[in-house]
Amino acid sequence: MVRTVAGVFDSRDAAERAVQALEQAGFSDRQVSLAGKDERARAGGGAGRMQGARGWGDQNLSDGTGWGAGIGAGVGLAASLGALAIPGIGPLVAMGPLAATLGGAAAGGLAGGLVDMGIPENESRGYEEEVRQGRFLAVVQDSRRADEAARILRQQGARDVRSY
Repeated sequence: MVRTVAGVFDSRDAAERAVQALEQAGFSDRQVSLAGKDERARAGGGAGRMQGARGWGDQNLSDGTGWGAGIGAGVGLAASLGALAIPGIGPLVAMGPLAATLGGAAAGGLAGGLVDMGIPENESRGYEEEVRQGRFLAVVQDSRRADEAARILRQQGARDVRSY
């Protein structure tokens, strides 16, 4: 049975560091998801804060080329960056399995995608509100190493870390 671990980060940088720590611990891009508001949209297109910002794999996030493309050696949908318009949140970027889930059911919102990943609806709505407020959500799915994933998320500064 796959267990799901979720945690909230106050900044994109902290969330990126957590994903890198998870990768170094051997978690794959098919296990790790990240979602947050699209800062490029808040900054007016590609200008402003995100211009030249570097993310996973030293890719330019303002290009929209792929937040998660640098995680591990994997490519394709599980490692791609998805830019979606989510009702009630607005522009959202997501990577990993959550991006695939949201891409298939954007009308259900972020909470609906999290429910599909095994997070109870009331808690999914809480995580959705965190993202709406500008925070970043990391989700890890693993059948054997969920406790380790939760520990790494906490070490990297995540709050509200829970296992399901």
